[in-house]
Amino acid sequence: MNRVLSFDHVSGILTCQAGCVLENLSSYLEERDYIMPLDLGAKGSCHIGGNVATNAGGLRLLRYGSLRGTVLGLEVVLADGKILNCLATLRKDNTGYDLKQLFIGSEGTLGVITAVSILCPRKPRAVNVAFLGCSTFQQLLETFQRCRGMLGEILSAFEFLDSACMRLLEKHLKLVNPITESPFYIVIETAGSNAAHDEEKLHSFLEEVMESSLVTDGTVATEEAKIKALWALRERVTEALTHDGYTYKYDISLPVEKIYQLVTDMREHLGDRAKNVVGYGHVGDGNLHLNITSPAKDPALLAAIEPYVYEWTAACRGSISAEHGLGLKKKNYIHFSKAPEAVALMGDIKSMLDPRGILNPYKTLPDSLH
Repeated sequence: MNRVLSFDHVSGILTCQAGCVLENLSSYLEERDYIMPLDLGAKGSCHIGGNVATNAGGLRLLRYGSLRGTVLGLEVVLADGKILNCLATLRKDNTGYDLKQLFIGSEGTLGVITAVSILCPRKPRAVNVAFLGCSTFQQLLETFQRCRGMLGEILSAFEFLDSACMRLLEKHLKLVNPITESPFYIVIETAGSNAAHDEEKLHSFLEEVMESSLVTDGTVATEEAKIKALWALRERVTEALTHDGYTYKYDISLPVEKIYQLVTDMREHLGDRAKNVVGYGHVGDGNLHLNITSPAKDPALLAAIEPYVYEWTAACRGSISAEHGLGLKKKNYIHFSKAPEAVALMGDIKSMLDPRGILNPYKTLPDSLH
């Protein structure tokens, strides 16, 4: 189930089977002067069907939005074996309920996605990547504000990692920090249609944030090889963590001004019980990836992390799962982000579409509803 079924060169609408690997789709589209609206560090192995089933966010959600907006239609196999054909290629269809939204982000608990139609943007003519250092997270946030205002329509990504992440990249993967050591690092990508225009806007932005001391040091890449090298410093953090010991991973969504406070508070809360507590993620959409490492799996450490991390997130009216789903591990913590009435309605929908509980059982919904 890895075939491209059709591609409309005028509208940029791709229809494909769910087993297509994301990187292969990206290559197919680039040959036709288009790109996928989704880009992930795991693009070499993840499938588009799984991306849709988990409503994956990725690195460029800031620019292209979520899959809930770019997926136009789905083909889904229901629990009773019926095929639900909602494989529309229309951008507008207001004929009743938007059924595809039930299955986007449902983690396969309501149906098995077998085909997807997705709206793809044109391939940008000019891409620039800046890698910058900041002394404080507040300066990083102010840089983000200036960035949105000055780069506007060409801004495609604004990512961050902390100094603890950089140390792991240097130690375990032997990657080289291209700028002066800083407490925080930013990856900014611009993507537009006019190289001279984009470079001028980026230069003006960098000049302002350097002169105002928001940014302490930085480097810019326009060539593909250097762009990939700078992106590796963000995309390979997960890989570096695997070499640091057993990793406890949390995918949290918070108001942007609070996303790093959780890392700071968690370090203080755990003290020397953890080997490393690091934070990185998507500033543009308030998504923090909090990772905690220890030499080996440690039940006492886990008990100190949970439910503290979920209580902290709930107190800030955040989400305990920003882009990777609840799965098996987080299902019983759903009440930290969803009201009882909402959870009950989710259970009703599951019972209606899958009365025997055969689709990805024991996932997403709490045990009380199984």
